Amino acid sequence: MLRVGNKAACLACRNLVSTNMGVRFRVPLQKLHPLSRAIHHRYSGNTNPQRPPHRTAARYFTSMSRLPMRPPKPPPGSGGRGHQQQRNFWVASLAARLLKLRYILLGSAVGGGYTAKKTYDEWKEMLPDFSEYNWVIPDFVWELSEQIDLDKLAKALPEIEEIAKLLPDFDKIGENFTFLKSLLSSGDCTVTGSPYFQNGKEALIIYFLDLLQEELLRTQLKYQRMLERLEKENKELRKVVLQKDDKGIHQRKVKKSLIDLYSEVLDILSDYDANYNTQDHLPRVVVVGDQSAGKTSVLEMIAQARIFPRGSGEMMTRSPVKVTLSEGPHHVAMFKDSGREFDLSKEEDLAALRHEIELRMRKSVKAGQTVSCETISLSVKGPGIQRMVLVDLPGVISTVTAGMASDTKETIFSISKAYMQNPNAIILCIQDGSVDAERSIVTDLVSQMDPQGKRTIFVLTKVDLAEKNLASPNRIQQIVEGKLFPMKALGYFAVVTGKGSSGESIDSIKDYEEEFFQNSRLLKDGMLKAHQVTTKNLSLAVSDCFWKMVRESVEQQADVFKASRFNLETEWKNNYPRLRELDRNELFEKAKNEILDEVISLSQVTPQHWEAILQKKLWERVSTHVIENIYLPAAQTMDSGTFNTTVDIKLKQWTDKQLPHKALEVAWETLQEEFARFMAEYKGKDQDDIFDKLKEAVKDESIKRHKWNERAMDSLRVIQHNALEDRSITDKPQWDAAIQFMEETLQSRLKDTESVIRDMVGPGWRQRWLNWMNRTPDQHIRNETKNELERLLKLHDEHTAYLANDEVTTVRKNLEGRGVEVDPVLIKDTWHQLYRRHFLQKALSHCNLCKRGFYYYQRHFVDSELECNDVVLFWRIQRMLVITANTLRQQLTNTEVRRLEKNVKEVLDDFGEDMEKKTHLITGRRVQLAEDLKKVREIQEKLEAFIEALHKEK
Repeated sequence: MLRVGNKAACLACRNLVSTNMGVRFRVPLQKLHPLSRAIHHRYSGNTNPQRPPHRTAARYFTSMSRLPMRPPKPPPGSGGRGHQQQRNFWVASLAARLLKLRYILLGSAVGGGYTAKKTYDEWKEMLPDFSEYNWVIPDFVWELSEQIDLDKLAKALPEIEEIAKLLPDFDKIGENFTFLKSLLSSGDCTVTGSPYFQNGKEALIIYFLDLLQEELLRTQLKYQRMLERLEKENKELRKVVLQKDDKGIHQRKVKKSLIDLYSEVLDILSDYDANYNTQDHLPRVVVVGDQSAGKTSVLEMIAQARIFPRGSGEMMTRSPVKVTLSEGPHHVAMFKDSGREFDLSKEEDLAALRHEIELRMRKSVKAGQTVSCETISLSVKGPGIQRMVLVDLPGVISTVTAGMASDTKETIFSISKAYMQNPNAIILCIQDGSVDAERSIVTDLVSQMDPQGKRTIFVLTKVDLAEKNLASPNRIQQIVEGKLFPMKALGYFAVVTGKGSSGESIDSIKDYEEEFFQNSRLLKDGMLKAHQVTTKNLSLAVSDCFWKMVRESVEQQADVFKASRFNLETEWKNNYPRLRELDRNELFEKAKNEILDEVISLSQVTPQHWEAILQKKLWERVSTHVIENIYLPAAQTMDSGTFNTTVDIKLKQWTDKQLPHKALEVAWETLQEEFARFMAEYKGKDQDDIFDKLKEAVKDESIKRHKWNERAMDSLRVIQHNALEDRSITDKPQWDAAIQFMEETLQSRLKDTESVIRDMVGPGWRQRWLNWMNRTPDQHIRNETKNELERLLKLHDEHTAYLANDEVTTVRKNLEGRGVEVDPVLIKDTWHQLYRRHFLQKALSHCNLCKRGFYYYQRHFVDSELECNDVVLFWRIQRMLVITANTLRQQLTNTEVRRLEKNVKEVLDDFGEDMEKKTHLITGRRVQLAEDLKKVREIQEKLEAFIEALHKEK
């Protein structure tokens, strides 16, 4: 009898929402709460053996049963002939259905209490036999009986008195039936003073349906509170277990969670080269919405913490933020590239986390831009958090405002499309319910990327404001059901993310959200279903969809990477069979060692080599000044005393102002050239040419950073001044060396002067005849001027360096007499070069005479017409060059080489931390192929480990 009675109760439940009652939608049993399903399916398993499976988890998951809808009112004038034919049967039909509802309520309440009491035993019986897998289960599981009192857990289940509280008010229902019986027996279908009975029998049915619906809603709320209490106790129990595992009840190594393994794969893929043909099609939840639509608040409700920076109306999300959610004993957050844990239960850690996220966002944005495509990876763990991976994207904007880059709108669109075009990405479309739906931009964007809505979940936020502000609540129903705009979705949800104040906690928002929906007309009037409201239901649905998508696509993606790995390995074997697969970082380390070896080679340069190079380069730098500004003006004086005085004054001025600076410049340039020479010589020793750009950049940057020690300049000035003050030549070899130095210098200057004169006057007669060359008109004038000035020099061999004005006039008139018009400036310019050549020729002749003048020098040229003061000057210059080169060599070897080596190390360290710089300097197909191979192998290994863990979890 009990079995027959229960079958009848189940049948009555199925007929509760029969189409004969005028209810618009049938409520299938699979959409009831799991506890309600357990009551029905226990006795009616064969009633409908071909029940269709769940289509999507997002659409059917619920924490409360669906409420029956109020039947529509019949059109006016319809209560005539049709109802008159059933006049003798409607009373019996209504009474029968009401009795069925009574049995439903009684059976559901008693069955629900019985089921709740037996929950522990049923869960225990449903578990498989793990005796063959004891080695897999950690040791702490076998110690649970010692750590947890299961008797207390059993006592925590509801008692008979608590179950009795869940039963409906049968006295009230009995009074309703007595009232109905008296009303029907009287034959009058109109009750005075009650608006519900003004339309006869139909109004009477609607009245009792409203009463029953309110009673069912109260009963469901009681069940809901009971289930929430059980879920809270279960959450606390899981937290205790996880904490004991975290403290180390067992000594086994704790493996990474399933979601952590999956998140690592996504982190690697986020750094993958987008130009390569292997695309990232692994699932993740992409959160998109208009700016200030509340998408960040939805994400915070799912993560159960206020983790994101907030602003009033301004753009806060400036780059994608990947958040990996997982369950853990403590509510903490951590960045991928940092070891610091932020305790989300402490307000100071929450503030520090928000500040760090804001800093990372602003750092990722390049100069002149507003948003960045660089992803910030964050993991959040805590008790009761649903496992999934979400990506929060910058809010879609319609207008670029002041302070934004001109391409901000297009950049946000491109970032959003890049994430949504992944065919396995779940799109969480956030729509602000407090504003007109026509102003939304994101719905059109989502419709373009997922026109069939097979992977889109629509979320309407700020429903409390929408219900308060909208004149027609039916508009909210149209939005949630996707009828207001052409956007399809897997599921539609409505949530409340707070009252709008910044100081609200997650718990207070949850309480406010639950209170709002319990009292909202949207739920009571059937505009929204119970499974479509609250962020808790949303997070459960999104997590379920996420894992469903992961299970369906991850193995296919693993096969794609396996094929990609095979192709890359084949290409490497064919093109680089004798080379190791070194990625960019490994190649950089190899180049770094080579460069440091080359820098160390500078310390092996001999002192003689340093001094010879320094002396030569220093004389090349200062020779022009010495000849033009010191020697030539002094040599044109009439006696030796004036010559020496002029030389001493000019040498003193030169030493004080220019010479030390010139010497340090020469030393620094010499160090650079030697450094470059060693790097070039090392290149020939089987060096890989893939490092050329890197070495050149390191050399340039090191030289740019290197600053010569300026404190050595003062001591160098003193040394140079003392060297130039010394006039005592001690032996004949020094005298001969000075004459040789002077002769080489004068011959070099004479050669340069003759070259200048040839360019001025043009080719000679031999070149003109042999090479068929002609003079230009200007060269012809200069040649005539040269010939006239040479005749003047022959007449006045001791002429001074400058022409008098009358001499210039005489030369010009002589040239005009031969038909040559010439400018006085051209005459003086030509004279300067001719006199210079004449002077240098005489100085070389004098130099030959002074080769035998050391004896007279020792006697200070007493009783001798020979004076060799110019030889003494060149000896002083030569000695200064030797002493300066020696001083600079000591500073180079003792200080500057080591400082340069330190600079090179700093530059290499900086380059090593700058991935963009390394990518620019170490390039080529070989490098890219090695990079791709490394990443594909790593991704494949991570995916295989994840798939293995996924199968074990099944």
